[in-house]
Amino acid sequence: MNESLPLGVSDAFAVAFFLGAWALFALAADGRLVKRKSLTQAMNAQREAWMHTMARRELRMIDTGIMSGLQQGTAFFASSALVAIGSCFALLGATDRVLAVLSDLPFYATPVRGVFETKTIGLIVLFAYAFFKFGWSYRLFNYCSILIGAVPVLRDEATHSQEAELAVRRAARMNILGGKHFNAGLRGVFFSIGYLGWFVGPAVLVLSTILLVIVLVRRQFFSAARTALLDPPPHQFGA
Repeated sequence: MNESLPLGVSDAFAVAFFLGAWALFALAADGRLVKRKSLTQAMNAQREAWMHTMARRELRMIDTGIMSGLQQGTAFFASSALVAIGSCFALLGATDRVLAVLSDLPFYATPVRGVFETKTIGLIVLFAYAFFKFGWSYRLFNYCSILIGAVPVLRDEATHSQEAELAVRRAARMNILGGKHFNAGLRGVFFSIGYLGWFVGPAVLVLSTILLVIVLVRRQFFSAARTALLDPPPHQFGA
């Protein structure tokens, strides 16, 4: 019976709690759950402001340099996710040796092979999700680079036209969308850290998920980075 149904009710509850916390945090960060503006929302406003500023530059080496940096960062995380997937498959191949090591730990209950493999496959799914998000984000940033090249130069307000404004909005929306998928992939990586608690037990998974969400909520809604964007203290950058 243990082999056919390796996971119990407590494991199912812990996984449901983990996925629910992930979904609720994603909604909150995107501004669809709470009224308080998140760091992600504040940065999306700056992305839009960047595209409007870019439209008034004749030489856009600065903008192409920034886009190149965004793509390189996204490619790094995508390749890291692939490495993590390969490492998880290697872990599956060495299940017997890993279980032998874990069984010697004094604070760890004797693991069941089916349970361990199920948890490892779940970790592979998390990293695969992150990889696809990073891969799509990389492509969207590539599209945004093309849209930046299609934006006409606005030398003054007299040359401002509806067509030019639409071109700026297209580039801004594509940039924000690329950032959205990048952040989704990054959340997948972050939550994979909390997921590791499940290898100890369902109670530890719930605890690690709660601690992880506390850290992420603080960074999104109460961090110094958010304050720098939305509520800069007076005289902080004084002479």
